[in-house]
Amino acid sequence: MSTPTSTAGGAAQVELAIGGMTCASCAARIEKKLNRMDGVTATVNYATEKAKVSFDGDDVSVRDLIATVEATGYTAHEPAPPAAAPDGPEAAAGGAPDELTALRSRLVTAVALSVPVIAMAMIPALQIQYWQWLSLTLAAPVVTYAAWPFHRAAWTNARHGAATMDTLISVGTSAAFLWSLWALFFGTAGTPGMTHPFELTIARSDGAGNIYLEAAAGVTAFILAGRYFEARSKRKAGAALRALLELGAKDVTVLRDGREVRVPTADLKVGDRFVVRPGEKIATDGTVTEGTSAVDASMLTGESVPVEVGAGDAVTGATINAGGRLVVEATRIGADTQLARMARLVEDAQNGKAAAQRLADRISAVFVPVVIGLAVATLGFWLGNGSGLTAAFTAAVAVLIIACPCALGLATPTALMVGTGRGAQLGILIKGPEVLETTRRVDTIVLDKTGTVTTGRMTLLAVHTTGSTDETEVLRLAGALEHASEHPIAQAVAAGAAEKAGALPVPEDFANIPGLGVQGVVEGHAVLVGRERLLAEWALELPAPLAQARREAEAAGRTAIAVAWDGEARAVLEVADAVKPTSAEAITRLRALGLTPILLTGDNEAVARTVAAEVGIDEVIAEVMPEDKVDVVKRLQAEGRSVAMVGDGVNDAAALAQADLGLAMGTGTDAAIEAGDLTLVRGDLRAAPDAIRLSRRTLATIKGNLFWAFGYNVAAIPLAAAGLLNPMIAGAAMAFSSVFVVGNSLRLRGFKPAK
Repeated sequence: MSTPTSTAGGAAQVELAIGGMTCASCAARIEKKLNRMDGVTATVNYATEKAKVSFDGDDVSVRDLIATVEATGYTAHEPAPPAAAPDGPEAAAGGAPDELTALRSRLVTAVALSVPVIAMAMIPALQIQYWQWLSLTLAAPVVTYAAWPFHRAAWTNARHGAATMDTLISVGTSAAFLWSLWALFFGTAGTPGMTHPFELTIARSDGAGNIYLEAAAGVTAFILAGRYFEARSKRKAGAALRALLELGAKDVTVLRDGREVRVPTADLKVGDRFVVRPGEKIATDGTVTEGTSAVDASMLTGESVPVEVGAGDAVTGATINAGGRLVVEATRIGADTQLARMARLVEDAQNGKAAAQRLADRISAVFVPVVIGLAVATLGFWLGNGSGLTAAFTAAVAVLIIACPCALGLATPTALMVGTGRGAQLGILIKGPEVLETTRRVDTIVLDKTGTVTTGRMTLLAVHTTGSTDETEVLRLAGALEHASEHPIAQAVAAGAAEKAGALPVPEDFANIPGLGVQGVVEGHAVLVGRERLLAEWALELPAPLAQARREAEAAGRTAIAVAWDGEARAVLEVADAVKPTSAEAITRLRALGLTPILLTGDNEAVARTVAAEVGIDEVIAEVMPEDKVDVVKRLQAEGRSVAMVGDGVNDAAALAQADLGLAMGTGTDAAIEAGDLTLVRGDLRAAPDAIRLSRRTLATIKGNLFWAFGYNVAAIPLAAAGLLNPMIAGAAMAFSSVFVVGNSLRLRGFKPAK
């Protein structure tokens, strides 16, 4: 059993798996009961069948919460950890392992038996001498066995003084079936050879010769079909979360007492050292202690190029070792790993509810008793007008059937689940549903420079040489010396030289001159690499072209490095935090979404202006201390702007939290990720406009679903009350509305990033 998460004081949070819900009204009722408890705040989601509960752990226990849910007529328990969840498609459907199987069995029974009943009622040529009694024989199992979940739920709710959509279904089908029994046994409908045509409109009669077995059986079959496909959709919508959880390694080779022991991944502890061979998945987050290799992280980050790692480098669980043997020390296990954190973000988003969903739930909670009242009023109206008991009864049953707000209850959660699931597949994690509403309003996007617009690491950007000097030779000699240094700038030069000039020679007589640079002998040449002052100590001056290149580099905020050998200054190297190659394209896409980009950085004005010009940003706020970034966001908000913020560092966390919409780079720090509303798993800024587009698309789908659900009921109930809809046709239309909403939501699975 999972343990409640403690927060400040005695406050705690727990997630409960709810059983027995059949509609949004059920969820609204449970939520209302829980929120009536002292110190309890709960949200219940019908689609995920889970309740997220915050409560005062000093006054309320988890057992008290479960008892309240059970007293309301449902079941509740703390869900098993994700890794321990049962496998298989039925388990993924959101309930007991055999839930979908049982639903499928009832649906098959209902369809198989309902088809001949409906056919005989619709086609007079099939109405043989005792057809009505054959219809009764076929319809009885449908209305009893197949429809039993509706009757059971209606009875449970009735015992607690509540009415839900199951009440509508149970009352409607039972009324049609019981009326038919009365007509067969006590009226004239049981007379051998009796026939009556199938009609879509209501015809006035005394009702003694009419049966509605086709309505009772057909409605049950249609609604079961809707429920079955809804359950299937929930399973599909949760596929991204399950795929994330299934990425992890199942077992691992641990080093214990000098021996390699194969154990389940769940047995790993922080500090354990484990072996990862070529082709194996890294079992958990850790730090490489031995070996070098390339790690394929594409399943987590979407990056296709493997990352080179060696001793001291951090690696992430579920990524694949594509090269040599590694020994890794576990630093995070279980729920603390990046993989588990990603899965938790997806699940939290799917468990949440937007404001529109809370409105739908409130309406559903009062909708059922109102509809029952309308059905009674319809019955009374028709009877009062002398239309006959049959016409009055049929219109009332049609009202009950068509009003089932299944589509209303599914409008938001299905779109939210599919949207967040698709986002997870694309490396976009939506932390909460309220984010969706915010993305529609934002008009300004503030971008941190280092690690967001730029790579966040020093890179060799340019090489300036005198006319007689070969650039490759400069890189070989300078790179050889810098490779022996631990300084970040030296490492940037060495990496750039190795990339452009190939293998680097080994220097002799290497010496590090603190604050100035390095010197040594490379392939017989006495080489100096560092500041201009280092060359001056050897009485060397930069030629005019190189001096000009140094001034221009420093004016642009770059670091200029002088290179000399054999008594002559030969080159100037430019090193800086390089702009990511995709940043300019990302800025263009953000502008296309109606957002005004602003570059925010603690770097000097010159550096910021250079980067901004390169990517196409006009407004720059530079030389800002980390603690002042949040004040910049507040100032923009005070100007009436709705602000989105993109960042990746600890210094961005407060600003991400303050912004109306925080987008955290997944390559950044945990603090930034926790503070953001959206997490961009890849370090590619182009994911930001994709995230906003997906969020807006999901919100539009939710609103479209709600419009359909509300509009459908508003339009259809008067038609049914007016006697224009046969109960079976009403049931078919109601079931179709739910399938339509689910299908509309599933269209989000086709969302594609911009190209």
